[in-house]
Amino acid sequence: MNPTTTAGIPDQRVQVQAGPVTLEGNLSVPADAAGVILFAHGSGSGRLSPRNHFVARALREAGLATLLIDLLTVEEEAVDAETAHLRFDIGLLATRLVEATDWLAQQQDTAALPVGYFGASTGGGAALVAAVQRQERVGAVVSRGGRPDLAGVALGRVQAPTLLIVGGRDREVLKLNQEALQRLAAPEKDLAIVPGATHLFGEPGTLEQVARLATAWFRRHLQAPAEPGWRRFLA
Repeated sequence: MNPTTTAGIPDQRVQVQAGPVTLEGNLSVPADAAGVILFAHGSGSGRLSPRNHFVARALREAGLATLLIDLLTVEEEAVDAETAHLRFDIGLLATRLVEATDWLAQQQDTAALPVGYFGASTGGGAALVAAVQRQERVGAVVSRGGRPDLAGVALGRVQAPTLLIVGGRDREVLKLNQEALQRLAAPEKDLAIVPGATHLFGEPGTLEQVARLATAWFRRHLQAPAEPGWRRFLA
């Protein structure tokens, strides 16, 4: 790990082994963190996304650790730039999220912290699939302009409290989220519409609303994982 400092909070460049590949990430853990949020980027994006960094900064200021990670390797991103098929491989992205979740459980600074997923675009669907696979570890999910519909049958098995955030002007994605919300099995779920926002939330003040909504959802729902139940996943 190579630590730097962002706003007084150490920012560590980390490598996460995910099966045969190594994923690059940035881990930031505030003192007395209440949880750790794992970001699942969307189509054509990654750990350097300025939008995700904006939200991550707000989460850290609220006392939550963050892990921003590239779910594709450099080589895979080059292929995806040509074909755009890997960004829609929800099974692959979800598997990598699961690997990163297990990695967090093995790190001294994050092992005891509850995990939340923040997904964007296709990463929203992958986050929901991964949340089903690690139900005893993942305490909450937030999707920003996401595609929860891509989670397929997993929608009927999600138990983690889930918040879907969609721009009011992102009409096609809004419709997909409204339909997915009906199929979502989570006992606590909600759809938040940000007025005037398009898909990338580039309009003034809209990304700030996303950050506030996500922070409130995670702070409300994240609880320490049960011990030792979730550790059986690491065997």
